[in-house]
Amino acid sequence: MRSDNAFKRTGGNGRRLKVFSENQIWTCDYPVQLAICRFNARMSVIRLANGQLILHSPCEIDAAMAAALSKLGPVGYIVAPGSLHHLHVANAQRHYPDAMTYICPGVERRAPGLRFDGMLGLRSPAEWTDTIDQVLIQGSRYVTEVAMLHKPTRTMLLVDAIEYFTDGTAGVSWQLKAWWRLLRMWNKPKPAPEYWLGWKDKVAAKASLEEILEWDFDKIILSHGDNILENARETARRAWTPPLEKRRCGNEG
Repeated sequence: MRSDNAFKRTGGNGRRLKVFSENQIWTCDYPVQLAICRFNARMSVIRLANGQLILHSPCEIDAAMAAALSKLGPVGYIVAPGSLHHLHVANAQRHYPDAMTYICPGVERRAPGLRFDGMLGLRSPAEWTDTIDQVLIQGSRYVTEVAMLHKPTRTMLLVDAIEYFTDGTAGVSWQLKAWWRLLRMWNKPKPAPEYWLGWKDKVAAKASLEEILEWDFDKIILSHGDNILENARETARRAWTPPLEKRRCGNEG
């Protein structure tokens, strides 16, 4: 399992914002390292109706990134959407001291010195409830995250509930590729190992995932690997098959 300090910062040269949905969502891939495995994580930048920006799983903010973001609007919110996705939150806070920080449950234990203004829960904060729905994915003993739906673009945002590394994924070291092949996760959308090795409450997990599958979405931004731009709902359903089916056999086991 990944420890609290498992992810390491790596060189950030060449990071840039990419348009995902014109005038509404941008993304930026940034490198991370887990033990000897190197791969990318992904920040999403969401513009709210009032023009303020949400930094979702932020990358390191340097002068170039700050300049790029300033062209999109003021940063109003910094979000750590998963218990393993707080690496650059403190850095973002230094650049945007007036922004409010929301964290997923579990981050307060993994980063006890991190300042935050609110905890993400079962429903979206009032500041963005008109634009974003959210569900707290429950039931795992190792990891927690908040899935989000950007309603105007029918886009779901996940961090670890699905990962999708393929032969075309940039920034993946051969060590990660070998490990993911061993786990039968290469070229196959699946939850991170922390999920499928750690469902402790399968009833709660099933309820969370079924609520997500009721959303109106047709694409998924992932923090790790290739985004899912076609057959998104069916892809998510297949990825989550084990917890979705476990209830039939009892609450545990």
